[in-house]
Amino acid sequence: MSPSARMIVELNIKHYQGLLKAETDASKRQTISKLLSEEEAKLAELLTQEGKGK
Repeated sequence: MSPSARMIVELNIKHYQGLLKAETDASKRQTISKLLSEEEAKLAELLTQEGKGK
């Protein structure tokens, strides 16, 4: 994945973290938490790939 893709994933994580701090509705928090988890998983995979030299 390109450096710009990594930056987008990192920005998404920061965005979702900010939304979680402000959101009080439990249903919306659950959705945001799921999206945050998905982006964190993408970042972890990306870092693994970078570590392998891909």
